[in-house]
Amino acid sequence: MSSVETLSALERRLNATIPQQQVSADVEIRLKRVGRTAKVAGFRPGKVPYKIVEQQYGPQVREEVVGDHLQRAFAEAAEANGLKVVGVPRFEVKTDLKADPVEFSATFEVYPEITLGDLSGKDVERVAFELSEADVENTIETLRKKRATYEKVDRAAQNEDKVVIDFNGVLNGEPFEGGQGKDFPVVLGGGRMLPDFENAIVGMKAGETKSFDMTFPENYHGKDVAGKQVTFTITAHSVEGPKLPELDAEFAKSLGVTDGDVEKLKAEIRENLQREVKRRLKTRNKDIAMEALGEIGELELPKALIEWEKQNLQQQAVEEMRARGMNIPQGMTLPADLFTERAEKRVKLGLILEELVRKHDLSAKPDQIKALVEEYAQSFEQPEQVVAWYYSEPARLQEVENLVLEDNVVAWVHGVAKVNDKTVEFVELMGNI
Repeated sequence: MSSVETLSALERRLNATIPQQQVSADVEIRLKRVGRTAKVAGFRPGKVPYKIVEQQYGPQVREEVVGDHLQRAFAEAAEANGLKVVGVPRFEVKTDLKADPVEFSATFEVYPEITLGDLSGKDVERVAFELSEADVENTIETLRKKRATYEKVDRAAQNEDKVVIDFNGVLNGEPFEGGQGKDFPVVLGGGRMLPDFENAIVGMKAGETKSFDMTFPENYHGKDVAGKQVTFTITAHSVEGPKLPELDAEFAKSLGVTDGDVEKLKAEIRENLQREVKRRLKTRNKDIAMEALGEIGELELPKALIEWEKQNLQQQAVEEMRARGMNIPQGMTLPADLFTERAEKRVKLGLILEELVRKHDLSAKPDQIKALVEEYAQSFEQPEQVVAWYYSEPARLQEVENLVLEDNVVAWVHGVAKVNDKTVEFVELMGNI
């Protein structure tokens, strides 16, 4: 027998019982199994009398058996009552473990009812971009600049020059942390220093000294000077102009084209750019579509899912910090409250997607999964081995399946909503690659 109480919109309490006959029978079986290997002073293993085994191990075994029965009884009662359980239930045994029957309750959450609003009247932006030969040429130019060498020049410093400086900054007449440097190289326009600092160097010649005032941004990482005006004194020791490598066979070889064919280099760069353009367009349009879906869904969010997602985000944040070289002690975590808003958004979107996929049959089809795997494989020398690698491990294939599902959802959104196409610029889409 079982009954279900509604505690809130999503929280339920299931009350049920377990016949003592079932518990006692399993306790006896398990104690006999324990008795085969139990070590008790004065007895050989396997020869310990049952009563002694029961006295020594009985309470622990009964607790374990009741725990197993709780899980089983809860699963059966939840299925019988048509409950879609979220997370792990909190059990409470209300009687003695030897009572007949053993009474218990389980408090838990259920999945919410999801109401999806009308997407047909919603404006959804879809970004587009067509790669041009000028984009390819500009990318090659950027690659040349990244491999530039520098030669001393007898002129005033200008953008893209490397200037070696000493600098000293003071706040209210006093030096501040990070405000000093000697023989410090700055590539103007490289973005390593704040724009106002770099702009002050433009026009200086080797041997010149100048002072200037500068206000740090309000969000500057150095809290002592954030939003405050300081005075810097700079001495320029040398000005060096960039010398770009020639677009020749040697340059092509430095970028991995073994035979030095410049045209082949351009073709590879064009192919890589096209692949990256496609990836970024897909990501941008997916994010826009998902945001639109998040705005039309109405539902209560299960606390259990939010807490689980917060823990995931906490762990990911620490791993990312370690990957960037930060020394994070083992066991250290960031405050969970930092991730509450993101966790709520992700849980909400995840539940909406599940409902959408179920309602409109947007799950990934085998031929779609195969097509995407083969597309990935084409960028490798032996694509057939890459395909086999994906299909040899279900977890790898699951990742591809999730990507296809997302593509299906985005296509559905674009087919239902009022789509506004927008052509973006190369720099906006790709950044300063």
